Amino acid sequence: VQLVESGGGSVQAGGSLRLSCAVSRFSYSTAYMAWFRQTPGKEREGVAGVYTKGGRSDKSYADSVKGRFTISFDNDKSAMYLQMNNLEPEDTGMYYCTFRFGGGFPAPPLDQRMYNYWGQGTQVTVS
Repeated sequence: VQLVESGGGSVQAGGSLRLSCAVSRFSYSTAYMAWFRQTPGKEREGVAGVYTKGGRSDKSYADSVKGRFTISFDNDKSAMYLQMNNLEPEDTGMYYCTFRFGGGFPAPPLDQRMYNYWGQGTQVTVS
């Protein structure tokens, strides 16, 4: 499984960014994907997660981003997205895309220990 993030950048507070994660080199029937972020000196934090099986989609969000961020998955494009609106300086960090096969959780997990595959990250800076 290869994960490639894109879409990071620098914006002013109140602005928007859309992150993308392309998933390649696998076939799957069920999977969880999520976005995590990390700033220097802090642990990696789960931001949002999504579960896809066919057309079904379940989502989870960290409290700090509810109402501002929207996660989605496009099965046809094998890509996950994170639409980030009303960005705050506290949203600054390196954002990572992650993936795990299978299902069974009541909601997409936001614990990094649950994920097996990680992208290289894309930087988001909010000033």
